Amino acid sequence: MRRHFSTLLATVMVGLCLGTAADAKTFRWARGQDAPTLDPHTENSNQVFGLLHQFYEPLVQRDETGQLVPCLALSWELKPSDPTVWVFKLRPNVTFHNGDKFTADDAVFSLKRAMDPLAGLRTTLAGVTDVTKVDDLTIEVKTAAPMPLLVNQITNVFMMDKKWAEANNVARPQDFKNKEETFAVRNENGTGPYIVTSREPDSRTVMKLNDAYWGKGQFPLQATDVVYSVIASGPTRVAALLSGEVDFVQDMPVQDIDRVAQTPGLKVNTGAEVRSIFFGLNGGSPELPSSDVKGKNPLADKRVRQAIEIAINREAIQKVVMGGQSAPSGTLIPPGVNGYSKALDAYPKWDIAKAKALMAEAGYPNGFTVKMNCPNNRYINDEKICQATVGFLGQIGIKATLDARPMAQHTPTILKDETDFYMLGWGVASFDAAYTLDSIYHSRDKVYGAYNATRVVNPELDKKIEALATEVDTAKRNALLAEVLAQVKDEAYFIPIHNQLLAWGMKKNIDVKVQPENQLFVKYVKID
Repeated sequence: MRRHFSTLLATVMVGLCLGTAADAKTFRWARGQDAPTLDPHTENSNQVFGLLHQFYEPLVQRDETGQLVPCLALSWELKPSDPTVWVFKLRPNVTFHNGDKFTADDAVFSLKRAMDPLAGLRTTLAGVTDVTKVDDLTIEVKTAAPMPLLVNQITNVFMMDKKWAEANNVARPQDFKNKEETFAVRNENGTGPYIVTSREPDSRTVMKLNDAYWGKGQFPLQATDVVYSVIASGPTRVAALLSGEVDFVQDMPVQDIDRVAQTPGLKVNTGAEVRSIFFGLNGGSPELPSSDVKGKNPLADKRVRQAIEIAINREAIQKVVMGGQSAPSGTLIPPGVNGYSKALDAYPKWDIAKAKALMAEAGYPNGFTVKMNCPNNRYINDEKICQATVGFLGQIGIKATLDARPMAQHTPTILKDETDFYMLGWGVASFDAAYTLDSIYHSRDKVYGAYNATRVVNPELDKKIEALATEVDTAKRNALLAEVLAQVKDEAYFIPIHNQLLAWGMKKNIDVKVQPENQLFVKYVKID
């Protein structure tokens, strides 16, 4: 009997093991650029969020359709007795990957860490004056004035393990612009659905399913293993999909969309992204370091900025460079974002003759030289857009020298004010225009304007932007928002080019929606 039972048990165990192996599903995902850091608070970047959302989690997040949903907070509300206090009720029975329990201490620590002057996310918490623990599963976020949109802005503010951070000397965020190396740059300890098992920066990150994940039974979680590969070359990425080496390509080259869509066993899902691609101009320095004009700054003259704006042929970029996969725009606020309007989105007609006249009127009939800084691996055809723009500017005498680099090297030039003319793309995580105004248009200080390299300081405009965070009257706020957006459009320190349209290529057995922030959450992926 005992021998028969032992044999039966062994047979069952073998069957279970074989069943587990058979059920294992590896999701092989390719992108054109890696996250430059695993520190969750140092960089306000979609590329960072896109990877970190697999193993770190915020209190509130947006789902695959862009809707706000609970994550590590089950609920949130303004305190009835004080409209300047948000109360968050935290999810119980959540553990970090090392087994530590997630509690209010971790939430308080994480939000304060994200407010650190070194944190690229500090602007999303502008107006927050304190974060306190009420009990193990309740925190209060105190703001200087009522902030009705606070919850919309924290969907990418990840929760860290306070004990782990302190033990590994990473209580403060990485100094990203000065390329500081810390333990959090290459290691993670989140609460998310996947755990990093190996990490080769700029090459490959391997993750396995978190068996202790709180969301089991709430999400598909069909991928038991994830291989995140960085393939910088567009043709090589597509070749990997065509050959079956990868299952999913997030950054699809526009010229290959039709080819992939028509290939048996593959498909392409498309959708609009809430992201604007634009150029920023250094109009605030007395002199441009990269220009042959000395003693004055040609970009400080509004007529020069207007000439640049009408010299760039957005429709030609759409047709020739983007293969139709863009929507030319006249604003940094994409459709679907509060504050957008068709009037705001209108862009000036391409007119070289008028642009030349403006240049001459400003005193630069023969133009000037300037360096253009551009990423070459971040946005769809980013370097090609810059190359086309160099050609357009040449027609009005502006001789731009293109310096195209990987995003990891490009971003510090913006953060350290080492550029006079730069490309950037900005997504609107809060789906409200104030998110863009806070980080892009507001003068740079310890809280605001982290990605504003124009060196322009406008205290009156700054006050209006800051007031948007605390105005609770919707009609008044929308009127102020419209006023501010019209003003910054008129000043033309930023030149909008277009909004990106997304195309995700994948095997036909993969089921995943195109998320409007261009964020893939592997926990939602279904694999037939």
